[in-house]
Amino acid sequence: MPDPVGPSADLSRGQRLSLLGLVANSVLVGVKLAAGLLGNSYALIADAVESSLDILGSFVVWRGLRIASKPADQDHPYGHGRAEQIAGIIVALMLAAAAILIALGALREMASPHPPPAWYTLPVLLGVIAVKEALARVVGQASRRMNSAALASDSWHHRSDAITSAAAAIGITVALVGGEPYSVADEAAALFASVIILINAWRLAQQPVAELMDAHPPHIAEQARAVAGTVRDVGTVEKVLGRKIGLRYVLDMHVEVDPDMTVRDSHRVAHEVKDAILAAMPSVQDVLVHIEPLGGVRRGEPPQ
Repeated sequence: MPDPVGPSADLSRGQRLSLLGLVANSVLVGVKLAAGLLGNSYALIADAVESSLDILGSFVVWRGLRIASKPADQDHPYGHGRAEQIAGIIVALMLAAAAILIALGALREMASPHPPPAWYTLPVLLGVIAVKEALARVVGQASRRMNSAALASDSWHHRSDAITSAAAAIGITVALVGGEPYSVADEAAALFASVIILINAWRLAQQPVAELMDAHPPHIAEQARAVAGTVRDVGTVEKVLGRKIGLRYVLDMHVEVDPDMTVRDSHRVAHEVKDAILAAMPSVQDVLVHIEPLGGVRRGEPPQ
């Protein structure tokens, strides 16, 4: 039987992916923390701390998508979709916090000379990089298909972990080859990775913030305008306004019809416009159609 399609199925897939990340991060935190403590690697310990934030991030995304999937009710007539954007912002802020914590820890360790880490910390990091990059790609593909800010943030949370692990692997390699005089390379690599993570946290916050501010989606509006224009008795489409709520869009549209048309016929046109858009655009949740007289002419008034 083929997988179900549609917004509900997307939300279910997103929830499963966030739970997968939750389990994977839980295992990786234990592995990295044990290897870092036993192998004298600050980079691995810092990586474990960053992964612990990944656990919280995956939980936030899972919970956000769970809330977003709830139907509309009396207190939330537009549904609960905005929980998805809120989750995306929270995860982006957590990424920024992780970057700052890793940078501060690396600077502190740089001021305290210490022996290089144990050799076995390197294969642990290589394994972590493979797992986290695989998770980042799977979740990233889902986020693009669903246009989900929360899953996009979660994908970069996985990738940020892979970046810090890769930086730590480079630093550990330099420290192992160069010995104690080069042990600071471990922290220098972690510091570099923290800057990359901070930049991506800022980038990832842009989409959910814009959506919470009801940024207009021009591509959706133009598509809806074109669909409405094909409906019988529609004169022109005066304006289309849109906003994103969760994974779907809500549109407000002004449609002009013959000013001598009856109320009943005008009502029919409005419903046909709405039905046509909902049928042609699965990403649209609802359409409010406002009927205007064609050319701004009111009944009984001569055209200008």
